[in-house]
Amino acid sequence: MHGDVGAFDRFAPVYDLVMPPARASKLRRGLAMATREVDRVVDVGGGPGRAIRRLDLPERIVVDAAPGMLRRARSHGLAAIAGDAGRLPLAAESVDAVLIVDALHHMAQVDAVISEAARVLRPGGVLVVREFNPATLRGRGLVAAEHLVGFGSVFFTPDELTRRVATAGLHPTVVERGFGYTVAGVRENEREK
Repeated sequence: MHGDVGAFDRFAPVYDLVMPPARASKLRRGLAMATREVDRVVDVGGGPGRAIRRLDLPERIVVDAAPGMLRRARSHGLAAIAGDAGRLPLAAESVDAVLIVDALHHMAQVDAVISEAARVLRPGGVLVVREFNPATLRGRGLVAAEHLVGFGSVFFTPDELTRRVATAGLHPTVVERGFGYTVAGVRENEREK
């Protein structure tokens, strides 16, 4: 399930220099969908912590399969764990939120990744996915560019991703649409079922 890990491991030393910072306001809108306090957050496929560093949270963890990215995350003072997004090295119901920011399209077996996110969420917790819509003009260009450089990227529209999040047992909402979009999926509390 490692998708494009090798390329990102090689890219790690310069990643922070060439990638723009994540937009905290967009992440906060997704996190606001949680029905519980959000203290412990894991950034899956988070690389050097580009997204989670933008959030002031009590416990921030990066899970990534690329050793170079994990070293960069640790250099930013983040907890960093080597792991596969489809088999997260976290206990069930152990986090309040899972972020997957600009990374899901690089992950193999997306449904397993989303199911793992659902497994580790506490009741009332939220999965927040920031992705790119391949149905937009810019999205079609991005898909072509990623395939041209050799990435095995698979992109989903917001509605396609929403259906996958629902299949994993989370209550999905499209928080934002456009070229860059956000889908949030909340794990229901047992008493809400």
